Amino acid sequence: MSDFLPREVREGLEMARKRDLARKSRLRVVVDDQIYPVRRFWDDGFSLDADGAPYLRGLVDLYDGSRHLYTCLIVASEEASGEMIYEFKRHTAAVDKPPRDFYVEEDAPVALIGRR
Repeated sequence: MSDFLPREVREGLEMARKRDLARKSRLRVVVDDQIYPVRRFWDDGFSLDADGAPYLRGLVDLYDGSRHLYTCLIVASEEASGEMIYEFKRHTAAVDKPPRDFYVEEDAPVALIGRR
């Protein structure tokens, strides 16, 4: 079908598709204070728009809006269909508290009242 459309119409449809993908996705990758919007995200990786995407490799942070989701070790895989595809070597869920190295009883008191 795209063979029958004029070049200007195909380019306009492609721009509208990219704009729609950017509007839907709140995911973004942060690398050295540079922010790149994520086009697609799956279990083994993610993709960025090939026009502005650098050849990323190493440690990056993945955010959903302002919420930190993952710290990822990535490698750029390939460029296909206007997307730069990156694969995870590992991705670790970001937590807002340090992990505990002890067991907390379910009925443990929240705080203790001291004596005067």
